Amino acid sequence: MIHVTETILLDESELQERFIRSSGPGGQNINKVSTAVQLRFDVRNSRSLPDEVRERLVRSAGKRMTGEGVLIIEARRFRTRERNRQDARDRLVEMIRKAALPVRPRRKTRPTSASRERRLERKRRRSRVKRIRRGVSASES
Repeated sequence: MIHVTETILLDESELQERFIRSSGPGGQNINKVSTAVQLRFDVRNSRSLPDEVRERLVRSAGKRMTGEGVLIIEARRFRTRERNRQDARDRLVEMIRKAALPVRPRRKTRPTSASRERRLERKRRRSRVKRIRRGVSASES
């Protein structure tokens, strides 16, 4: 079990890891050793996540979420399999922790009178500049 928060524990059987080859420079090892990790976590069918956390995780995952609801995290920062594997798991745990935080409602605010006055002053200044730039029409001459 992976400890995420006090109330959320992830079952390791829900994670699928696949080792793939890293891209980029790497010397002679690059074409022989699969050190990058592709971690797959089925968010939609997970029994470990509460519904509201699941929904927020799906929304925050963006492109990393497939159409079937599987979250894919690729880790290729390090040169060893084990460190990449741990990095992928850490990133998954961090994403779930962020999704587990309650959403604070937005508090409505109003612009201050000073900011309103600054905005109007900028508009007056811009208006003057445009008025000066206007060409002289034929009826005025």
